[in-house]
Amino acid sequence: MNATGSEVWDPFGTLHSALWIGGGQWAGKSTVARLLATRYGLTAYHYDYHDARAHNDRRIARRVRLGEPTADPDPDSVWVNTSPHEMADETLAGFPTRFEWALDDLRGLVSGRPIIAEGWGLRPELVAPLIDSPRRMIVMVPSDEFRRHQLRELPRAATVHHSVSDPERAQRNRLARDRLVAGEAARSARLFGIRVLEVDGSDDAEAVADIVADHFRSYLPLTNVYRT
Repeated sequence: MNATGSEVWDPFGTLHSALWIGGGQWAGKSTVARLLATRYGLTAYHYDYHDARAHNDRRIARRVRLGEPTADPDPDSVWVNTSPHEMADETLAGFPTRFEWALDDLRGLVSGRPIIAEGWGLRPELVAPLIDSPRRMIVMVPSDEFRRHQLRELPRAATVHHSVSDPERAQRNRLARDRLVAGEAARSARLFGIRVLEVDGSDDAEAVADIVADHFRSYLPLTNVYRT
Protein backbone atom coordinates (compact mmCIF):
# COMPACT_ATOMS: atom_id res chain seq x y z
CA MET A 1 0.00 0.00 0.00
CA ASN A 2 1.20 3.53 -0.63
CA ALA A 3 0.82 6.57 1.60
CA THR A 4 -2.68 7.28 0.27
CA GLY A 5 -3.86 3.74 0.90
CA SER A 6 -4.05 2.67 -2.75
CA GLU A 7 -2.30 -0.47 -3.96
CA VAL A 8 1.12 0.06 -5.49
CA TRP A 9 1.46 -1.60 -8.89
CA ASP A 10 4.03 -4.35 -8.52
CA PRO A 11 3.51 -6.87 -11.35
CA PHE A 12 6.32 -9.25 -10.40
CA GLY A 13 6.28 -8.65 -6.63
CA THR A 14 9.70 -7.02 -6.86
CA LEU A 15 8.99 -3.93 -4.79
CA HIS A 16 7.47 -5.78 -1.86
CA SER A 17 10.24 -8.38 -1.68
CA ALA A 18 13.22 -6.05 -2.17
CA LEU A 19 15.73 -5.10 0.50
CA TRP A 20 16.47 -1.39 0.85
CA ILE A 21 19.49 0.61 1.96
CA GLY A 22 18.85 4.34 2.30
CA GLY A 23 20.62 7.12 4.12
CA GLY A 24 23.17 9.85 3.69
CA GLN A 25 25.79 10.54 1.10
CA TRP A 26 29.22 8.94 1.63
CA ALA A 27 28.04 6.38 4.20
CA GLY A 28 29.21 3.40 2.12
CA LYS A 29 25.77 2.27 0.89
CA SER A 30 26.95 1.33 -2.60
CA THR A 31 29.97 -0.55 -1.28
CA VAL A 32 27.87 -2.56 1.16
CA ALA A 33 25.28 -3.38 -1.49
CA ARG A 34 28.02 -4.59 -3.86
CA LEU A 35 29.59 -6.72 -1.14
CA LEU A 36 26.26 -8.33 -0.25
CA ALA A 37 25.43 -8.86 -3.92
CA THR A 38 28.72 -10.70 -4.36
CA ARG A 39 28.40 -12.73 -1.18
CA TYR A 40 24.81 -13.85 -1.68
CA GLY A 41 24.32 -13.61 -5.44
CA LEU A 42 21.84 -10.75 -5.04
CA THR A 43 20.72 -8.36 -7.75
CA ALA A 44 21.90 -4.86 -6.79
CA TYR A 45 20.17 -1.66 -7.90
CA HIS A 46 22.22 1.50 -7.51
CA TYR A 47 19.87 4.47 -7.34
CA ASP A 48 22.53 7.14 -7.81
CA TYR A 49 23.75 5.64 -11.08
CA HIS A 50 20.28 5.54 -12.61
CA ASP A 51 19.26 8.90 -11.17
CA ALA A 52 22.28 10.67 -12.65
CA ARG A 53 22.15 8.99 -16.05
CA ALA A 54 19.18 6.89 -17.11
CA HIS A 55 16.57 9.23 -15.63
CA ASN A 56 17.79 12.40 -17.32
CA ASP A 57 15.33 12.06 -20.22
CA ARG A 58 12.47 11.77 -17.74
CA ARG A 59 13.76 14.80 -15.89
CA ILE A 60 13.76 16.87 -19.09
CA ALA A 61 10.33 15.57 -20.14
CA ARG A 62 8.91 16.55 -16.76
CA ARG A 63 10.29 20.07 -17.14
CA VAL A 64 8.63 20.32 -20.54
CA ARG A 65 5.28 19.20 -19.12
CA LEU A 66 5.56 21.77 -16.34
CA GLY A 67 6.58 24.55 -18.73
CA GLU A 68 10.00 24.87 -17.09
CA PRO A 69 13.31 25.50 -18.90
CA THR A 70 14.78 22.22 -20.10
CA ALA A 71 18.38 23.23 -19.47
CA ASP A 72 19.94 22.61 -16.08
CA PRO A 73 20.00 25.71 -13.87
CA ASP A 74 23.10 27.86 -13.64
CA PRO A 75 25.57 26.06 -11.32
CA ASP A 76 26.18 29.20 -9.23
CA SER A 77 22.46 29.52 -8.52
CA VAL A 78 22.41 25.91 -7.31
CA TRP A 79 25.68 25.56 -5.40
CA VAL A 80 26.92 29.06 -4.50
CA ASN A 81 23.97 31.43 -4.13
CA THR A 82 21.56 29.07 -2.36
CA SER A 83 21.74 28.34 1.35
CA PRO A 84 22.27 24.74 2.53
CA HIS A 85 18.79 24.70 4.10
CA GLU A 86 17.23 25.82 0.81
CA MET A 87 19.29 23.22 -1.03
CA ALA A 88 18.18 20.50 1.38
CA ASP A 89 14.52 21.52 1.12
CA GLU A 90 14.69 21.42 -2.68
CA THR A 91 16.41 18.04 -2.66
CA LEU A 92 13.86 16.54 -0.27
CA ALA A 93 10.97 17.98 -2.27
CA GLY A 94 12.28 16.34 -5.43
CA PHE A 95 12.78 12.86 -3.99
CA PRO A 96 9.17 11.60 -4.38
CA THR A 97 9.19 12.16 -8.13
CA ARG A 98 12.65 10.65 -8.50
CA PHE A 99 11.55 7.69 -6.36
CA GLU A 100 8.75 6.91 -8.79
CA TRP A 101 11.31 6.65 -11.58
CA ALA A 102 13.35 4.24 -9.47
CA LEU A 103 10.25 2.15 -8.79
CA ASP A 104 9.66 1.85 -12.53
CA ASP A 105 13.20 0.49 -12.89
CA LEU A 106 12.70 -1.97 -10.06
CA ARG A 107 9.34 -3.22 -11.34
CA GLY A 108 11.11 -4.54 -14.42
CA LEU A 109 13.62 -6.61 -12.43
CA VAL A 110 13.05 -10.28 -11.72
CA SER A 111 15.60 -12.32 -9.81
CA GLY A 112 15.76 -15.77 -8.24
CA ARG A 113 17.46 -14.15 -5.26
CA PRO A 114 16.57 -10.96 -3.40
CA ILE A 115 17.01 -7.57 -5.03
CA ILE A 116 18.89 -5.07 -2.90
CA ALA A 117 18.33 -1.41 -3.74
CA GLU A 118 20.53 1.34 -2.35
CA GLY A 119 20.72 5.10 -2.62
CA TRP A 120 20.11 8.34 -0.78
CA GLY A 121 16.84 8.90 -2.67
CA LEU A 122 15.35 5.72 -1.23
CA ARG A 123 13.79 7.60 1.64
CA PRO A 124 12.25 5.81 4.64
CA GLU A 125 8.94 7.63 4.29
CA LEU A 126 8.73 6.53 0.65
CA VAL A 127 9.85 2.94 1.16
CA ALA A 128 7.88 2.26 4.35
CA PRO A 129 4.49 1.94 2.61
CA LEU A 130 5.92 -0.75 0.31
CA ILE A 131 7.42 -3.14 2.84
CA ASP A 132 5.85 -5.71 5.14
CA SER A 133 8.46 -5.22 7.87
CA PRO A 134 10.86 -2.43 8.85
CA ARG A 135 13.60 -5.09 8.78
CA ARG A 136 13.51 -4.92 4.99
CA MET A 137 15.24 -1.54 5.20
CA ILE A 138 18.26 -0.05 6.90
CA VAL A 139 19.39 3.58 6.83
CA MET A 140 23.12 4.27 6.84
CA VAL A 141 24.40 7.71 7.83
CA PRO A 142 28.04 8.80 8.18
CA SER A 143 29.38 10.32 11.36
CA ASP A 144 31.13 13.65 10.94
CA GLU A 145 34.48 11.92 11.43
CA PHE A 146 33.74 9.32 8.75
CA ARG A 147 32.48 12.05 6.40
CA ARG A 148 35.85 13.80 6.79
CA HIS A 149 37.57 10.50 6.06
CA GLN A 150 35.56 10.09 2.86
CA LEU A 151 36.45 13.61 1.78
CA ARG A 152 40.13 12.76 2.18
CA GLU A 153 39.95 9.38 0.46
CA LEU A 154 37.34 9.85 -2.27
CA PRO A 155 38.14 12.51 -4.89
CA ARG A 156 34.52 12.60 -6.04
CA ALA A 157 33.39 13.48 -2.51
CA ALA A 158 35.84 16.34 -2.15
CA THR A 159 34.67 18.62 -4.93
CA VAL A 160 31.61 19.96 -6.71
CA HIS A 161 31.73 18.66 -10.26
CA HIS A 162 30.44 21.88 -11.82
CA SER A 163 32.11 25.06 -12.97
CA VAL A 164 31.28 27.61 -10.28
CA SER A 165 32.62 31.03 -9.31
CA ASP A 166 33.43 30.00 -5.73
CA PRO A 167 34.31 26.29 -5.49
CA GLU A 168 35.10 26.41 -1.77
CA ARG A 169 31.75 27.94 -0.88
CA ALA A 170 29.96 25.53 -3.21
CA GLN A 171 31.62 22.60 -1.48
CA ARG A 172 30.76 23.94 1.99
CA ASN A 173 27.15 24.37 0.91
CA ARG A 174 27.05 20.90 -0.54
CA LEU A 175 28.46 19.27 2.60
CA ALA A 176 26.06 21.18 4.83
CA ARG A 177 23.16 20.14 2.59
CA ASP A 178 24.27 16.51 2.76
CA ARG A 179 24.35 16.63 6.57
CA LEU A 180 20.82 18.04 6.65
CA VAL A 181 19.50 15.46 4.19
CA ALA A 182 21.18 12.62 6.08
CA GLY A 183 19.79 13.90 9.36
CA GLU A 184 16.31 13.99 7.89
CA ALA A 185 16.72 10.40 6.66
CA ALA A 186 17.64 9.27 10.18
CA ARG A 187 14.73 11.18 11.71
CA SER A 188 12.28 9.71 9.21
CA ALA A 189 13.62 6.19 9.70
CA ARG A 190 13.11 6.36 13.44
CA LEU A 191 9.52 7.48 12.93
CA PHE A 192 8.87 4.32 10.92
CA GLY A 193 10.80 2.01 13.22
CA ILE A 194 13.54 1.48 10.64
CA ARG A 195 17.05 0.84 11.90
CA VAL A 196 19.61 3.63 11.60
CA LEU A 197 23.25 2.57 11.33
CA GLU A 198 25.80 5.31 11.95
CA VAL A 199 28.99 4.54 10.09
CA ASP A 200 31.92 6.03 12.01
CA GLY A 201 34.88 4.33 10.34
CA SER A 202 35.67 2.04 13.26
CA ASP A 203 34.72 -0.96 11.09
CA ASP A 204 35.95 -1.65 7.60
CA ALA A 205 33.57 -2.16 4.69
CA GLU A 206 33.43 -5.93 5.14
CA ALA A 207 32.51 -5.55 8.81
CA VAL A 208 29.80 -3.00 8.02
CA ALA A 209 28.47 -5.40 5.39
CA ASP A 210 28.39 -8.10 8.10
CA ILE A 211 26.19 -5.83 10.24
CA VAL A 212 23.84 -5.12 7.37
CA ALA A 213 23.72 -8.80 6.39
CA ASP A 214 22.77 -9.69 9.96
CA HIS A 215 19.99 -7.10 9.82
CA PHE A 216 18.67 -8.69 6.60
CA ARG A 217 19.39 -12.30 7.65
CA SER A 218 15.72 -13.39 7.49
CA TYR A 219 15.60 -12.49 3.80
CA LEU A 220 19.02 -13.55 2.56
CA PRO A 221 19.78 -16.93 0.93
CA LEU A 222 21.19 -19.48 3.34
CA THR A 223 24.19 -20.01 1.08
CA ASN A 224 26.84 -17.33 1.14
CA VAL A 225 28.30 -17.79 -2.33
CA TYR A 226 31.27 -15.53 -1.58
CA ARG A 227 32.46 -17.53 1.40
CA THR A 228 31.85 -20.95 -0.08
